[in-house]
Amino acid sequence: MLKYFNVESTKIACWINSSDFGAHKQNLIFIHGSGGDHSLWSLQYAKLHKHYNIVAVDLPGHGHSKGSGESDVGNYCLWVRKLLDALRLKNSILVGHSLGAAITLQFALNYPQEIKGIVPVGGGMKMPVNPSLLGFFKTNPAEAIDLICKFSLAKENRPQFFDLLKKSLSRANIDVLYDDLSACNKLNLTEEIGKIAVPVLVICGAEDKMTPPDFSRQIAGGIGGAKLCLIEGSGHMVMMERPKEFNEALNIFVLSISQGG
Repeated sequence: MLKYFNVESTKIACWINSSDFGAHKQNLIFIHGSGGDHSLWSLQYAKLHKHYNIVAVDLPGHGHSKGSGESDVGNYCLWVRKLLDALRLKNSILVGHSLGAAITLQFALNYPQEIKGIVPVGGGMKMPVNPSLLGFFKTNPAEAIDLICKFSLAKENRPQFFDLLKKSLSRANIDVLYDDLSACNKLNLTEEIGKIAVPVLVICGAEDKMTPPDFSRQIAGGIGGAKLCLIEGSGHMVMMERPKEFNEALNIFVLSISQGG
């Protein structure tokens, strides 16, 4: 169910377990990508809520949350940290897609003592955005969203998911979406990535054209002990395109943390 929490006098919306939140040993915090909201994780929380305490957040300025968004990944990290404080959740595992992946990586650098692990999905140490695409958002945002939807999905999955993804992104405030992409474009963790010391599972669609698999290989290669999972038949929206495989990989990772592996 969707609940609202006051964070710095701002209403932040989150999907959480409807009846047994707090009853499970592990907390999973899902963080969406640029212009997204909690609903992009629906194929995860619909299946996993019986086993974990789940929080699928709408970042400020996104979905049902108030606020105006940010243009810096570090600022989004602060919001996530304050939300976890409001929820009184410690030792959570952060699962983030695209912009959310950048947030998980930065969070692991800034606040490692507050989490048990991270799962960056479709991310990179750098996440450059084509300048033409950024410019397109100022002149023809509808066409820009179409391009993002096209390149975010493996070709075989576009008939099933294109309209759904377009509907989701079309709900976004264009200025917030632009700032999200700008935050990704400014990201550069190449000098710091090796300092991450929490358990890490890097997930990427094998056909990801937005953040190619080599980006994920670089993350995993730069962090000691990190695991890499490339999921065939999926693009940038791997958690939607191949939810069964995604959820299985996530479950195995969480179990390994629970068992101290």
